Amino acid sequence: MPSANVKIFATLFLALFTVVTGVGIVVPLLPVYAHHLGASGFYIGLIFSAFSLSRTLLLPYFGRWSDRRGRRPFIVIGLAAYAMISLGFMFANDVNTLIFIRFVQGMASAMMMPVIQAYAGEITPEGREGFSMGLFNMAMFFGLSLGPVLGGIINDRFSLDAAFGAMGALSLLSFVFCLILLPPTRKEPAAHRRSLPPVPWRILLKDRGIIGLSLFRWSHAASIGIVWGFLPILGDRDFGLSSSTIGVLVMLGILISGLIHLPMGMVADRVNKHRQMVAGGSLFCLGMLLYYAAGTKETLFVASVLIGIGGGIAMPALMALAVLKGGQNTAMGSVMSLITMAHSLGMLCGATLAGLIMDFLSLRIAFPVGAGLVAAATLFLLLVPDREPARAHVPLPLPPLEP
Repeated sequence: MPSANVKIFATLFLALFTVVTGVGIVVPLLPVYAHHLGASGFYIGLIFSAFSLSRTLLLPYFGRWSDRRGRRPFIVIGLAAYAMISLGFMFANDVNTLIFIRFVQGMASAMMMPVIQAYAGEITPEGREGFSMGLFNMAMFFGLSLGPVLGGIINDRFSLDAAFGAMGALSLLSFVFCLILLPPTRKEPAAHRRSLPPVPWRILLKDRGIIGLSLFRWSHAASIGIVWGFLPILGDRDFGLSSSTIGVLVMLGILISGLIHLPMGMVADRVNKHRQMVAGGSLFCLGMLLYYAAGTKETLFVASVLIGIGGGIAMPALMALAVLKGGQNTAMGSVMSLITMAHSLGMLCGATLAGLIMDFLSLRIAFPVGAGLVAAATLFLLLVPDREPARAHVPLPLPPLEP
């Protein structure tokens, strides 16, 4: 990878790590906080679903616009908005306000997250997509694993407002990284391709490879939405766990997934990526079923380990295939927006469905439902195979700086 692209990659890595750490500080605290405000399971689901709803509606537009107008403006503006929105949590004193803030936060996320991933995908070397995206996504998983632990400690020792303030400060730090270190739009590696007409959506939406990746991403995110939204309540209600312990419980799966992302990315560059996703999906399903059957807190931790391993095996292969599809269609931002939209829809459906299950049936039933969704998507990969695409182009280094 050219040195200029290494600088871009490192900047995006640090920015993603800091902003995701900030989000991770707050997310595990929201369900318990809302529950204490009197929110039912349905309204707790809405707090998470509002974020996913607004993000889903805007993802296709921002992804396509970034293909045409450049990555940097969307990343910088989105991070600045994230920092300002974080302050709104400090003034929220009812459930409806929390839902509104999460809705606005989802808009800012739609502006930056798929664009950051598309930017990283464009500068990955050919034949190293699994390694590069596995390494890059470690920033997200390490941030999400560190965040809940910090959030639990900050909430236990200080206050919930202090946790919200920490999220705002980290978002601001990410904004400063990108504002200073990312090159101007006209000097981005893919600037020379922006004059090409965009690939029609109908072509991308009919690609069975993209369909399979999106379905798997959707089902995995739906299950993660169930875990993030309702595992804290299960731990608090059925096992009497502290905020710090719940933070560790949520963090464990994310941390393990992050730790094995890089080696599993290297594996994805050498083996059949679809089969790797099937293996990871199978382990993930087993972990979700263990949440349902858990009779001790130790079983909850074993389940978190299994979903972490499963996700860590499957996701590097999925993202490598997404990069290949984006390069094949010269529409990296559009493809990444579709994958991210599937993630948002999954979080939306998973959190809402789990809330309804909690209110009308039993909270624990939500976990095998999540396992069933992932199993169905894994079965699709087996029954509707797609040939791994070839990379359509090799990312070019940045043009020389103007004197």
